[in-house]
Amino acid sequence: MHKILFLIMLTFTACSPLLSLKNLNNNSQQKHQALKEANILNNKGVRAYKQHDYKNAIKYYKQSIAIKEKFLGTEDLSIATSYNNLGLIYKKTKEYNKALSYLLKALNIRKKTLGKRDSRTAESFNNLGTLYATMGEISKAKILTRQTIKIKKDIIRKEKIDTAISYTNLAVLEEIQGDTSSAIEHHKKALEINKSIFGEEHSVTQLNYKNISQLYFATQQYQKAKEYASHIVKEETQLEDIEVNQDGY
Repeated sequence: MHKILFLIMLTFTACSPLLSLKNLNNNSQQKHQALKEANILNNKGVRAYKQHDYKNAIKYYKQSIAIKEKFLGTEDLSIATSYNNLGLIYKKTKEYNKALSYLLKALNIRKKTLGKRDSRTAESFNNLGTLYATMGEISKAKILTRQTIKIKKDIIRKEKIDTAISYTNLAVLEEIQGDTSSAIEHHKKALEINKSIFGEEHSVTQLNYKNISQLYFATQQYQKAKEYASHIVKEETQLEDIEVNQDGY
């Protein structure tokens, strides 16, 4: 007796790679369109705010935020900006508890994403400070304003340090091309910045003095080379300890 085998062809449409790719493209397009709409609503909110139409400004911002939260989550920087703006509108309408809620949300996102040394984080501290001042909570306002100032100072300090590094890098490139005069001038600019930030004896400042002195020496401007070399602090001689074997060995 012969056994007849039947082959059953099963199709699994759910696992089709082509279908998955199609769904992915559709989702991407949907997200793009949604975020485009969110931006349009945000811009309508900005226009309404400028026209002192705070009721509609709040409506547009909330609609924009709802879309952004759906597609970007609740910790995206663009949402922090919307929270910040919405908080400022509620401050205008004297709804201070709502203003506080949204400004704190913006601050928390910015601190987590950007850290405390960023201008947008400083903006949040400042806006919270002005809100507390409006609410009559002067002590809290002072604390937040001090934090704002500290962040701003740190940002300015970092920008100055980065500028000094750029001057030094430019000077090195000019040295390679044989433009010693320009190299000296840019080393001097780096020196002035580093002196104001680090002081005379810091290793970065000392390197500036050495570079300038060496370039003056290389161009036979010995008096100027000596002048800058005089600022170089001599390194102290380091003596190593000797361990004494108490058994006499």
